[in-house]
Amino acid sequence: MEPCGRSARTSGGPLHRRVTAATNKVEAFNGFSQWIGFGNGGVITDNDPVEQEKTAKFNSLLTNAVIFHNALDIAEIVRQLQEEGHVVDPEDVVHISPYLTEHIRRFGEYSTHELGLEPEAYDPHLDVDFSPLRADGQAEADGYGQAA
Repeated sequence: MEPCGRSARTSGGPLHRRVTAATNKVEAFNGFSQWIGFGNGGVITDNDPVEQEKTAKFNSLLTNAVIFHNALDIAEIVRQLQEEGHVVDPEDVVHISPYLTEHIRRFGEYSTHELGLEPEAYDPHLDVDFSPLRADGQAEADGYGQAA
């Protein structure tokens, strides 16, 4: 039986990079989720399991809604840059995180008069060619092209 310390042999290899990339993604999501769920310092104070589950699910829903909103904003900015004649490098786009918080006013003023407005249809297409990122297989080897 080998001790756990022997896993250091894989340090720097493709598996290590994949595990590190997946761990970084999860940690970034968890940090963002904690930032979103700031009430009571992120502590669920209710002892009722049903209420605890509601709180956790609400935080998850809110976190994912903000991530989706951020992704829409990022896509819109990419489209605006392209309309202005800028060439958008896919290598730059893949490094943009949807865990942005600077534009969110947690304690700010919120208006509800817009709740009845129907948003424009979501266009998921970005005119950015991401295929060069997979051309040499490096993205997959590094673990960035694979689900965690």
